[in-house]
Amino acid sequence: MTPSPEHARLAAELRALRERTGLSLSGLAAKTAYSRSSWERYLNGKALPPRQAVQELCRLAGEPEGRALALWEITESGWSGRAKEAPRPATVPQATATPRPEATPRPTVAPPAVAPPTVVSAQVGPSSGQLLPRPPSGPSGRRTATLMAVLAAVCALAVAGATVALVVLTRGHGAAHRAAAPASSAAPSSNRPTCRGAACEGLSPMVTKCGAEPETLVRRRMSTGAWMEVRYNRWCGASWARTWGARVGDRIEMTADGAGSPVRRAKIKDDVDTDAFVYTPMTATLPGTVVRTCFLPAANDTKECFDSRVTQ
Repeated sequence: MTPSPEHARLAAELRALRERTGLSLSGLAAKTAYSRSSWERYLNGKALPPRQAVQELCRLAGEPEGRALALWEITESGWSGRAKEAPRPATVPQATATPRPEATPRPTVAPPAVAPPTVVSAQVGPSSGQLLPRPPSGPSGRRTATLMAVLAAVCALAVAGATVALVVLTRGHGAAHRAAAPASSAAPSSNRPTCRGAACEGLSPMVTKCGAEPETLVRRRMSTGAWMEVRYNRWCGASWARTWGARVGDRIEMTADGAGSPVRRAKIKDDVDTDAFVYTPMTATLPGTVVRTCFLPAANDTKECFDSRVTQ
C-alpha cells in the first residue's frame, strides 16, 4: 500500500533522525526495544511506528521530539481512520412506505397559509408583445406605484447584500484555509546547528546538528575493508572524520593544518560500534584548510593516512 503524504513525510523525518544517530538498523535494534526488521519497515514507510519508537529515535539523535511527534499524530490519525470520521451533513429522512399507484401521496404537513396574491391588470406592449403593468390612476394608483417603487428598492438592496455576503464568506473561507495550511517549508530555527566556528571545537557533529547536511570532502577504503570519510559543514565552519565497517579496537585520528591544531580521535569500542558510524569530535576549519586523517587498525601497526582540503 502506498503511504499517504503525511506518512511519507514522517518516514523521511525518521530517516533523517537515524542519519544523525550514526546507527545502522542493527545498531538501532541494539539500543531500542524494536527489532532490525521493524526499524526497516518504519524508516521505509511500510508500517507506522509506535509513538515510543519515535521518542526513542529522537532521544538517540539528540533531537527535540516535538516535530516528529506532531507528524506522527497526523499520520496516526489518518492511519487509524479517525480522520475519515468527519460528521456528515444532516439529510431529510426519506419516507419508507411506497404509495399505491392509484393514490396520489398527500403531504404530511399542511402548507403554511399564504395571503391571496394581489392581482394587477396588465396590457400588451406595442412592439415586444410582453405584458406590461397597466398604469394605475387616482390616489390609490399613486399609492400602488409608490409601493412598487419601494419594493423594487428593497429587492435591489437584498441582491446587493447577498453579493457582499458571498464575497466576504468566500474571502473568509480562503483565509481560514490558508490559516489551516501547513507551515512554511523553511526549516525552523530549532533545527539549525547549535554552534559555529570555534564554538564547535571538540563537540559532537550529531549533538550540535552539524551532521544534518554536511559535505563529504573525501571517502577512502582502508586495507582492512573499513571505510573512512572526512565531512565538513559550511554553516558550522567545522570538519570531522567518520568510519564504518571497522573492527573492535580500530582507531581514527583527524587534525587540521596549522600550529597547535588539536588531534581529534575516535575508537571502535564494541560490537555495536562495528555496525554503526563512529565519529571524531569536530575541529574548526576555514575554506582552504588541509585536513589530515589517519586510520589505525587494531590488528597491526600499519597507519594509513590521507589529506583532504576544505572546499571554498
